[in-house]
Amino acid sequence: MRNRRRGDNDRHFWPFTLSYSKSYRPFGVMLDSGAHEDRSGDCHIRLNAFGWTLICELPPVVRDYRVRHSATSWDAATVARLGRDWYEEAFPCEYGFSYYFDGTLHVHWGPQTHSSSTTKSKCFFLPWQNWRFIRHSLYDVKGQHFCTELERCRMDWAASSAVKDACPKKKFEFEDFDGKRIVATTHIEEREWRFGTGAFSWLSWFVPKKVRRSLAIEFSEEVGPEKGSWKGGTLGHGIDMLPDELHEAAFKRYCKEEHRSKYRRFHIKYLGPVIETPPPIDPQAQAVVG
Repeated sequence: MRNRRRGDNDRHFWPFTLSYSKSYRPFGVMLDSGAHEDRSGDCHIRLNAFGWTLICELPPVVRDYRVRHSATSWDAATVARLGRDWYEEAFPCEYGFSYYFDGTLHVHWGPQTHSSSTTKSKCFFLPWQNWRFIRHSLYDVKGQHFCTELERCRMDWAASSAVKDACPKKKFEFEDFDGKRIVATTHIEEREWRFGTGAFSWLSWFVPKKVRRSLAIEFSEEVGPEKGSWKGGTLGHGIDMLPDELHEAAFKRYCKEEHRSKYRRFHIKYLGPVIETPPPIDPQAQAVVG
C-alpha cells in the first residue's frame, strides 16, 4: 500500500491521507480499485465532504478492469523475449457517488474506461438544483429589442445565423499589443434562465430569474501574442455588460482591461468607431430607379 498525493497540504496517517481544497468540494463516497496514472492495484476508499478528502488504503477487495490488446506492432524478437504477443491496459473499477453543488450527481458502478460501451457511470442533473434556459434575445445599436428566440421553439442553425447576421452591429477600431490596427464588430445579446426543471419548474415562482446581457465581439483577424502560431490568436470574445451600457462604453471598458494569452499578459488600445461609408451609387441603377 502506498499513500497517494491529493494536494500540497496532504497529511498522511498510514493508511490514511487527509487533504483539504477550497475549490474541489463534492460530497460523496467512492470505492476505487486504483488503476489511475500508471498505478494499478492500489485499492482505496475515498470520502469527500465540505472540501475535505479522506482516503483509506485497502487490500485489493476490488480488482482493476483489464483489456487485452493484440500487439500487432511488436517484432518477432520482442514477442520471443516476452513470451507473449499481447499487452493489457488497466482501468479503475469504481463504486459509489459524488454530489457536486452545481446540482449534478455522478454515480459509478463498475469500470471507468472513457468508452461509452464499457464505462458504468451516469450523471444526473437534479431538477430541483438546476436552471432551465428560456430565451436568447438580440438588441440593436441603441439597445432596443431586435429579436427573441425561445428555447421551446428554437430555429435551425441556418435561420438562427441569418437572424444574427441581420441584427444591427457596431464596429470599432483598436490597436493590438504589437501596434496592428484591427476592427471589432459587436452586437448585444441577452439570455434568461429560470430555476427548476421538469416537474420542479414551479420552483421558479419563488426564485428570481437570471438574466445576463453581454457584448459579443468578433475580430477581423487574430488578436494577441499567439496570433500566427500553432495555437492561434483570439478571434472572438464576449463580456458581461453593465446596466444602461451600450456598445461603445462596453468595448472601451474591455480595451482598458489587462488581457491574458497562454504565455503572457497584454494590452490593446481603443482607437474609435469605424465610420462606414455607403457604397457608391451605380449611375445605371440610379437611372432605372429614377
